Amino acid sequence: METAIEQAKIRVDNLTKVFRGTKRGSDPVVALDDISFEVPDGQFLCVVGPSGCGKTTLLRIMAGLETETSGSLAIRCDDPERPLNSMVFQESSVLPWMTVRKNIGYGLRMRGLPRSQQKDIVEQFLKKVGLSKFRDTYPHQLSGGMKQRVSVARAFANDPEILLMDEPFAALDEQNKILLQRELLRIWEGPGTDTKTVVYVTHSLDEALFLADRVILMTALPGKVKLDVEVDLPRPRKITELRTSPRFTRLFREIWEALREEVVKDKQSRGLDFVAES
Repeated sequence: METAIEQAKIRVDNLTKVFRGTKRGSDPVVALDDISFEVPDGQFLCVVGPSGCGKTTLLRIMAGLETETSGSLAIRCDDPERPLNSMVFQESSVLPWMTVRKNIGYGLRMRGLPRSQQKDIVEQFLKKVGLSKFRDTYPHQLSGGMKQRVSVARAFANDPEILLMDEPFAALDEQNKILLQRELLRIWEGPGTDTKTVVYVTHSLDEALFLADRVILMTALPGKVKLDVEVDLPRPRKITELRTSPRFTRLFREIWEALREEVVKDKQSRGLDFVAES
């Protein structure tokens, strides 16, 4: 992965990722195949697609946790003093031996910011995610939703160039999921926080349309960009109102029809007798 000064915040050019076969004599697996797209500064991009289509692999390459086989990925660096990215994972990644306060401030300490500045930033994000009363609580004393609030706060507090999120709310019940989606948008849109460029992987079309400025749909393996859709729904958004919006319904149907083709194709390639409902 490289960084470059480009007009786009993120630029992906003809990116391909091939994994070696896991067993001797097995064929290599093409996870991503010649993908190209750009993400402007401050855009909230959601990536959707069938299971195993390379969504997480793409995110891991953006995070520097994987290396592309060919092509390139460039992230424009506007401030060398800031980290290039922060990543929020599906499973809780809070550090169990640290309190909520210390978890949120972890990246700030690693960057060597003055203690007074660290304290101010941590207090700001404790309030933003509603955890001020739990500042000295340890992760084992928190619910799953509260742990993910800590993860989101830590990512934003570190003030990265881009924010990467890999199905961060997938393991939560529907009520907590909706609450945290609203919390995420409130922080992302709210005063006192620079509007981050976000790349967010999800399986949920409802979630993608609620959160995103734009949705990219990937094909079944090997992953390619099949659909690139602008989500022109007004902000701020309320999920209950969106679901009754004709525009939401049209966008959902457009993406679902394209996704359905890929799900059926993937199942049939595995020899499964499967037909997704239209």
